[in-house]
Amino acid sequence: MGPHMHEIGTNRRPDWTLAVVIGAGGMGLAIARRLSQQYRILIADIDGDRAAVAAARLCDEGGDARSLKCDVTDPDAVAALALAVAESGTFRVLAHVAGLSPSIADFNTIMRVNLLGPALVTNALLPLASTGTAAILIASLAAHNVHPPEAVEAILQRPDQQDIAKKLAAVLGPDEATSARAYGLSKHALLGLCRRQAAAWGARGARIVTLSPGLIATPQGATEFTNNPRKHQLLGKTPLAREGTMLEIADAVEFLSSDRASFISGTDLLVDGGLAAALTEGTQG
Repeated sequence: MGPHMHEIGTNRRPDWTLAVVIGAGGMGLAIARRLSQQYRILIADIDGDRAAVAAARLCDEGGDARSLKCDVTDPDAVAALALAVAESGTFRVLAHVAGLSPSIADFNTIMRVNLLGPALVTNALLPLASTGTAAILIASLAAHNVHPPEAVEAILQRPDQQDIAKKLAAVLGPDEATSARAYGLSKHALLGLCRRQAAAWGARGARIVTLSPGLIATPQGATEFTNNPRKHQLLGKTPLAREGTMLEIADAVEFLSSDRASFISGTDLLVDGGLAAALTEGTQG
């Protein structure tokens, strides 16, 4: 049976284009579920079992989804991801959701997963992009308050180096090379990566954007509330006086990946309940 034949008892939709979702955690699954309403889904995670469970859930709900085990910091694994995408037909959306928050990993791991990973993935998938493809990288509100020294910024501008975490740690020194610093720097650098890559994606008729969530109710977010008292202060300063939901992030990803966002590229969308505005005004007042 050929790849474009209908199979009785399955949800296979070879007529649909492909959306690649990196990260099968809470937010990744919410985004994959939303995109599964109009795209075939390839969901990838360093935890192959978690990715497989996520794909199975989407298939149970009527989607056409499959999974791949992929460590985004490993060039060979990312090459295998690109091969899987190339074999899957037209690739329309990349939603790079995978990331680590400060209290669950060290400086090196956060820099590699949050920055090296998206850099390798976007490099690998760029040649497969075509007219209408959109790459959406999940950044963070935290990216917007970071102003690195020149020596640090120079390293961040080459985010696909395997030794980027070591180089940064050497420049920052042990006191500065903390998990929280890694988180801010990695997300700040994603915004820069998006701006620098916009022309290369545009040459293929494609777009690349970042999306910066504020405080969002996710399992990882809940861990941060437990471990980081400052999160409670930030919640108190959020103009909409609540956390956002994963559905609200999925709404924004759905919009950014759609034709309605067809002239939006090389920029960032804050989805933070107004918190960046409140923090900026707070520093000036």
